[in-house]
Amino acid sequence: MTPLERRASASLASIFALRMLGLFLVLPVFALEASRLPGGDDPALVGLAMGIYGLTQACMQVPLGLASDRWGRKRVIVAGLALFAAGSLLAALAPSVHWLLAGRALQGAGAISAAVTALLADLTRDSVRTKGMALVGASIGLSFALSLMAAPPLAAWMGLSGLFGLTAALALAGIAVVLAWTPAEPASHAPAPRAALAQLWRHPALWRLNLGVFVLHSVQMAMWVAVPALLVQAGLPKAGHWQVYLPAVLASFLVMGGLLFPLERRGYLRQVLLAAIALLVLVQIGFLLAVRAPQLGALGGLLFLFFCSFNVLEASQPSLISRLAPAGARGAALGIYNTLQSLGLFAGGLMGGALVKLAGNAALFLACAVLMLLWLLLGRGLQLPAARAGAA
Repeated sequence: MTPLERRASASLASIFALRMLGLFLVLPVFALEASRLPGGDDPALVGLAMGIYGLTQACMQVPLGLASDRWGRKRVIVAGLALFAAGSLLAALAPSVHWLLAGRALQGAGAISAAVTALLADLTRDSVRTKGMALVGASIGLSFALSLMAAPPLAAWMGLSGLFGLTAALALAGIAVVLAWTPAEPASHAPAPRAALAQLWRHPALWRLNLGVFVLHSVQMAMWVAVPALLVQAGLPKAGHWQVYLPAVLASFLVMGGLLFPLERRGYLRQVLLAAIALLVLVQIGFLLAVRAPQLGALGGLLFLFFCSFNVLEASQPSLISRLAPAGARGAALGIYNTLQSLGLFAGGLMGGALVKLAGNAALFLACAVLMLLWLLLGRGLQLPAARAGAA
């Protein structure tokens, strides 16, 4: 990577980390703390307040991606972070769950993922872009692990209102990073013609990647309906779950860096992607077999393998989307990709909760294994573009 590429990757990963840390800090304590507000005795309303973020984010990914193609990435990122901060402040001041729901919806409207990843694609060459995307993925994973440790004591100290206030402050810090550290974007933004945009909906490789990220995040969210309970059954209290998550996440980054990038340089990226999906099939089968008698060592090993595959796919898929998208339509293409990602999170939560309630944990992991197997069969037809060695 050149110095500019390293600066772009580090600054944009920081923006993701600041935003996602605020989101993750709230999630472990949201349901308990929200129940203390007027309207909090309605579990359906509390659940809607938690999930509405994903719905509004899914609705806004494509419009803001298109806007970044037309008016510039950094403008859209700053506006999106400002919306996210405003929603966080509204949630912090919410006198009832209904106002909390409105704040969460406004948070989701600041959907900047497409603009951030499009800007990263603008500022990196094809040959090193996966490294940049991997840094973004690592920042999100570390934010998740940090939130598991920090959320309970912070909630006890400042409550849900304070956590949302902290989330707003982190979003404002993200704006400062955009303005002061992120390199200047390309001078011109020439939006793709409508014919090129229409190609995004018909492109077979793009749709394989889009459906893939939907399945990946559906399975990820569904898993977390059952995995915490399995860890408790294995003898690890909730407060100690980070002791499994954090080592698994950190070790998986080392494996990804040691395998993904060298194999990508040698032209084996397609094989790596398919191997990662196949490993996720085996991981779900492993969880299925572990349901009857959970063992902490086995669960930790399965989570390590899950994060290895997940991080490989999270780093490589958006990089491939940016290569495959027509000229001038990167933001729109990544908007569609992130929309499917958000819908996958929403669908996974619904699927996981319903399956566990109706048929138990075994049915959940069986369904996840089937979904991953279908993705593996779909992915076999994926044709990857050759990386361009020059500037993006």
